[in-house]
Amino acid sequence: MPTKGKWRMEIIAGLIGYLTTVYIVAVNGSILSETGISIESGMIATILAGFLGTLLMGLYAKLPLILIPGMGINVLFAYSIVEGAGLSFQEGLAVVIIASILFLITAFSRLGLILKEAIPNSLKHAITVGLGFFLILIGLEKSGLVINGDHTIIAIGDFTSPTVIVSLLTLFLAIFLFIKNVPANFLVTMICGTFIAYLFGTLDTEAVTVNVHVKELVFFPSFSAIGDLSFWLAIFPLAMILIFENMGLLHGQLHMLKKDDKYTKAYQVTAFSSLACAFLGTSPTVSAAENAAIIASKGKTGKTAMVASLLFIATIFIIPWISLIPNTAISPILIIVGVLMAQNIRHISLDDLSEALPAFLVAVMIPFTYSIADGMAFGFIAYPIVKVALGKQKELSFSLMVISSLFLFDFFMKMIGY
Repeated sequence: MPTKGKWRMEIIAGLIGYLTTVYIVAVNGSILSETGISIESGMIATILAGFLGTLLMGLYAKLPLILIPGMGINVLFAYSIVEGAGLSFQEGLAVVIIASILFLITAFSRLGLILKEAIPNSLKHAITVGLGFFLILIGLEKSGLVINGDHTIIAIGDFTSPTVIVSLLTLFLAIFLFIKNVPANFLVTMICGTFIAYLFGTLDTEAVTVNVHVKELVFFPSFSAIGDLSFWLAIFPLAMILIFENMGLLHGQLHMLKKDDKYTKAYQVTAFSSLACAFLGTSPTVSAAENAAIIASKGKTGKTAMVASLLFIATIFIIPWISLIPNTAISPILIIVGVLMAQNIRHISLDDLSEALPAFLVAVMIPFTYSIADGMAFGFIAYPIVKVALGKQKELSFSLMVISSLFLFDFFMKMIGY
């Protein structure tokens, strides 16, 4: 393919990746505002984190992957580490520093490879499948196709609602374009989906203004709570999630890219980006689950990430316009991407109960608990239990037993109120 054609493909993939992840700017900003900072500061911190992490992924690892503050991790940071542990925002950033340093140690030493090899492939693939189901659920919620039920956890949405009708039309269009392999089909879906929303009167066209205060953009982590038990108890779950969620995400995404040899560099970038977030004023970044959209759009090199990073920094100036893209135009893409990730279920040995049962617990509990960390914990704790029950304890490594024990310890601390 000519160089010009390759660049066009990378630019389109970068644009699609950006548009499927830019929602995090408003969402993460809102969550961070619960810690006491302004929503504007949270949005800018999110943009800067996405820009820096994604740029490094493109320049150093040369991969088409976007790094953004992780959903689930941001909730853990805001509601468990800051509010739950009684820490200030600055003290919470200090927790991020220590957890990220532990992450860095695994990324730049043999410990990372030891941990990677300690986790069975069935659990690695199960994390990808669980994230796929999670994305499908988020997409269905954003579209209004599923809602909170009166007598059930979830129920089907109101099909007489214009929003649901728009979502269905956009979803069917997205499926058609994707199956037909139309060039830039996700981008076309978002443009057409926004237009359909406008025709049905569901598009919010009111201008959005963002007031940014420069003095609120500089953050200094505080270690004043380092002598408190709550400070150290907050570090473990964050470090575990950063290490193992990124392992699972990168394993699945690099497998889809057929670039498993790039794992070490990608892992190192995510670790450094997490540490940088403590000084940018946000919860740590992860490799975005929506990167599957980039992969499906034929993004293959670091050029895609560089394009996306530049678009992220430009978001500072175009937040009012980006906010016009409705959920009904984004949700079909999340659903399709989720399905693509869920296809990894074929790599799990379903005929081996000692592998299948823990794997399915991970895949099912991630969306059902609405928590990546808790979903992973169920599978990691169950894995050695099932192996021992079936007399296969020789298949358990010491490293895996330590990891499972740490997840079990985290559950125990939650039970007693920490």
